[in-house]
Amino acid sequence: MVSTSDTTDSSRLPASVPPDVRLAAPGPVPADDLPRIVPRRHLGRRLTAGGALLVFAVAVNSVVRNRAFQWDVVGRYFTTAAVLDGLLLTLWLTGVVMVLGFLLGTPLAVMRLSANPVLRTLSWGYVWIFRSTPLLVQLLFWFNIGALYPTLGLGIPFGHQFVTVKTVNLLGPTLTAVIGLTLHEAAYAAEVVRGGILSVEAGQTEASQALGIGRLRTLRRIVIPQAMRSIVPAAGNMLIGTLKGTSIVSVLAVHDLLYSVQLVYNQTYQVIPLLMVATLWYLAVTTVLSAGQFYVERHYARGSARSLPPTPLQGLKTRGVELRARWERATAPKVRPAVHGDR
Repeated sequence: MVSTSDTTDSSRLPASVPPDVRLAAPGPVPADDLPRIVPRRHLGRRLTAGGALLVFAVAVNSVVRNRAFQWDVVGRYFTTAAVLDGLLLTLWLTGVVMVLGFLLGTPLAVMRLSANPVLRTLSWGYVWIFRSTPLLVQLLFWFNIGALYPTLGLGIPFGHQFVTVKTVNLLGPTLTAVIGLTLHEAAYAAEVVRGGILSVEAGQTEASQALGIGRLRTLRRIVIPQAMRSIVPAAGNMLIGTLKGTSIVSVLAVHDLLYSVQLVYNQTYQVIPLLMVATLWYLAVTTVLSAGQFYVERHYARGSARSLPPTPLQGLKTRGVELRARWERATAPKVRPAVHGDR
């Protein structure tokens, strides 16, 4: 242990000692001679951010101050009864199609993973057909199904029909849209579920089989809950895509949001503001669905990570604490550090 009396001050060394040795001698260092830490200046990052903000400001200014958008007309028609009725039908159609699509797609995914070659081939063929044809073509095909099958019946296969009904009277525009969208979404839902099941380690299934758990219970209680971490992000994207994809049913005269807006601007000839009404409603609903997807993903992320991702409110709170600490450090009075030898 070295005492303070053993410390040699370079100023007390004889004049005959060389300068390099005099500088290397231990002793107190003045506070003014301490190196100052300067943070790195990210000039390129700041210039890029400034340029992006400038472009964003120019784009917002061009939209807000452009009179051709007729924002007063947008505000007048934004909550009209016709637009809200179309919005409700769009939301109903999206929910029904997603539920039915996954109810049909989940068995198809299980069939794709089955050891039975017949079930596996039939499932593959269904997915191949409905993913290979455009959605508009499928909707038009189902809308004109009466030309191929004028009547539909219920009875013995290849035998007597007990009940028959005309296809034209059975399939209206809304039901046709539900059928077409559901069959189309089921093909994509099957691939989403299949990918989620394949993301679960095979050891989970092997362990359940070793414990004597049945295959159906293994799938329902062990595989599917773990697969949800991979299924939910893709399913959320499908939900948003289905919401926007429902606008295509306007070609069948289904009174969804877009078709309701079209009926209005066909009478008033105010095309741009009415299209902005539909655009703003799609943006609002998509934002709500994206927020819901975040919380569902966060729910199923439990156990897969040490800490859950912060919510937007938690992120703002953490950012506020960081800014407050930075401000306190910047405004705090500078105190000269104590140096050995000070009295």
